[in-house]
Amino acid sequence: MGNPDSQSFNTSKLSPEQRLESPNTRLINAGIVTIHDMETLRACVAYENANQQRVQVLRRLEDQASEIRSQDG
Repeated sequence: MGNPDSQSFNTSKLSPEQRLESPNTRLINAGIVTIHDMETLRACVAYENANQQRVQVLRRLEDQASEIRSQDG
C-alpha cells in the first residue's frame, strides 16, 4: 500500500482562501476543523471579515478557536 503519509493532503499549507472559498459547506467545515493553530485561525477570520462576512463561517471559526484554546490549556 505504501506510505499513507505520502497520500495525505497537508492542510497546514492551505491559505485562508483555499479553506473558505468553496460552494460546498462541507468543504468549508473541513477546512475549518483542520485548523490547529491560532495564527492560521486568525488569518482565516481576517480573510472572512474582509471578504464574505458569513455569520455561519465566523461562528465555526469561533468554535474552532475555542477548541484550540481548550487543547492548549
